[in-house]
Amino acid sequence: MKKHQSYWVLIFALLLGGSVQAKVNHYVGVSAQIGEWSLIPTQSKYAGSVGVAGGAGFQYELQAGKKYSSARFLMDLGVGATGGMTAYMQSSSMFTKLEGQYDLQNELFDYNYEIQDRQDKYNNIAVQVPILFGVQYKRFYALAGMKVYANIWTKTSSTATVNTFGDYTGLGYGIFRDMPEYQFFTDKKVSGGVKTSLNLDLDLSFEIGARLGIINYDIGYDVPKRKIEYRLAAFFDYGLIDVHTKGTKEMLEKPAVYDTNPESPDYIYNPDGTNESMVRADRLVMNDIMSTNGFASFVNNMMVGLKFTILFQMPEPGQCVICRDNYRSSARSYTGGRRGMKYEE
Repeated sequence: MKKHQSYWVLIFALLLGGSVQAKVNHYVGVSAQIGEWSLIPTQSKYAGSVGVAGGAGFQYELQAGKKYSSARFLMDLGVGATGGMTAYMQSSSMFTKLEGQYDLQNELFDYNYEIQDRQDKYNNIAVQVPILFGVQYKRFYALAGMKVYANIWTKTSSTATVNTFGDYTGLGYGIFRDMPEYQFFTDKKVSGGVKTSLNLDLDLSFEIGARLGIINYDIGYDVPKRKIEYRLAAFFDYGLIDVHTKGTKEMLEKPAVYDTNPESPDYIYNPDGTNESMVRADRLVMNDIMSTNGFASFVNNMMVGLKFTILFQMPEPGQCVICRDNYRSSARSYTGGRRGMKYEE
């Protein structure tokens, strides 16, 4: 039993001895970042979005390591804000139609919508909380950990070009286009947008970069050390949580019927005598793509870019070398009691 106790005492002494040789510095600072921001759908026929995002924040960093060593352990905590825009861009045409309608001449036909060059943009602002750990060796450093993205504001903006035409093939007439009086339009611009939300996200984060400027690698108590650190790094964040909420909407909500009744409140003429009730914004509604039915099973957040950081070393507790030496000298010179016990620090 005593043998095992001696092992634990030895281990504790080694740990205590190592901690005495450790040097801990504390830093506070600011950072700014910019990069490419994408939302990546899985099990989807759509490709990921493309965009840009930037942000700024405050951070605290702890650096620990052996005295005069070039290797340091890093721990970073902080809070910041990011903002950006990303867009899904669809180059292929999509079609939808109203079947079995009657035109102004009471002819049976299908009213068709052709949607081209659709873009669904997402503007977003998020609060970011990083918790990172890493190492620093001479000029280079690396960090890895987690970042929480609390998405606090999101706005969608959807645009497309719409062509409408009449399909009379059932009557043997073929396709009719560019007839405004029948609401057959070419290159009609439509748009939509609503305030929406993205879910709370938890990202894996990696950062690797270099310290900038002149760095003195000399060792010694009297060697001056710089109090401000400048860093430039590449970073990569990848989300682990589905940021979108599965929707049930249609990509394009169209009027229920082809409107040919001049008495209808939806049948509104333009000054040139044409009617646009079939493509009017309140009747032809574009829903953002991530809120539509069957868009994707999962959507990952992804951001990659550059980060610039400035760190200011916090003041270290001062030591009075002369006072400490005088105290030890006086303590050693005092003896008391019958055994001559000495009191030392």
